[in-house]
Amino acid sequence: MQHWLAHISLFLTLIGLSCSNEGVDAYSPTPSSLKIPPLFQEKILNPILPSDNPQTVEGITLGKKLFFDPLLSGDNTQACADCHMAKNAFTDTRRFSEGIDGSMGTRNSMPLFNLAWNYNEKFFWDGRVFSLEHQAFQPVTDPREMKSTWVQVVQKLERHPEYPVLFQLAFGQSSIDSILVTRAIAQFERTLISSNSKFDKFLMGKSTLTVEEQNGFDVFMDENRGDCFHCHGSDNNPLWTDNLFHNNGLDETFTDLGLGKFTGDPADNGKFKTPSLRNLAFTAPYMHDGRFTTLEDVINHYSEGLKHSPTIDPLMKKVAQGGVQLSAQDKADLKAFLLSLSDFEFVINPDFNTQ
Repeated sequence: MQHWLAHISLFLTLIGLSCSNEGVDAYSPTPSSLKIPPLFQEKILNPILPSDNPQTVEGITLGKKLFFDPLLSGDNTQACADCHMAKNAFTDTRRFSEGIDGSMGTRNSMPLFNLAWNYNEKFFWDGRVFSLEHQAFQPVTDPREMKSTWVQVVQKLERHPEYPVLFQLAFGQSSIDSILVTRAIAQFERTLISSNSKFDKFLMGKSTLTVEEQNGFDVFMDENRGDCFHCHGSDNNPLWTDNLFHNNGLDETFTDLGLGKFTGDPADNGKFKTPSLRNLAFTAPYMHDGRFTTLEDVINHYSEGLKHSPTIDPLMKKVAQGGVQLSAQDKADLKAFLLSLSDFEFVINPDFNTQ
């Protein structure tokens, strides 16, 4: 209650200042620095924060409300959070995410965390948009997703009893447009930082690994066994992804061209963004099309299920043998290690949820 009273008081102050251009220009929202984990400070570069959309307390508050609000959809039934569920590390448990009328695409929604460290700034499985702000534009108007128009969304927000106040607080103006909506959502999404898994604690000297987890990590890092680290990072890259695009041997021919559809380069056909291995305990099903329901399925694919195609990534070095041919013990241990990358506090963090 005190939080809202403070916002109302500030808004009334802004109204009082609005009769003076000087007064309006004097207002600015409260800066809010990202809470960068010590491990990230030690291991990786600084996050990407656009100069035209600085993080603010009011912008993050607005972005969170918009992320969980079904008002952004055509029939007011579906929010961003319905396909990016907090309890599942902001992904969907369905193989193909469904739109407001039950229509489905051919992709499983990507999980959302540590987005401020996506250094190439290419988003979606196929990299079709540049920047987190631009990514937020597409689901609203996609006929297979929220099936609305930005004109309709803006009209609903402007008629809403709370949103004009919140936009005034976040951006110093009560007039609303799609750019400000996506900037607010991007601010909230950049706060979704996952950094407290068991393996994170191990790297910080606050936990120990089981024998199985340690061997699983060794398999992961061994070029003659798992050979996973080239694409998925290591103890020196706690993002657990290279954020690049690879053809990882899923298919011999492609019905979904992935990156190639948008670059127009046949050499990019069948390439998809490397997902982070964080939070695998919550993010099934796996792969861009959700074809694998378990981690065992994923491990078996790389062990003996690789398929050759003209654009197969050179890192799939043992495709001729079907994969890296792991033993049953190494498979089990690799799974144990992969699960140690799951951050159980992240999925219940009240800052990221409405409950």
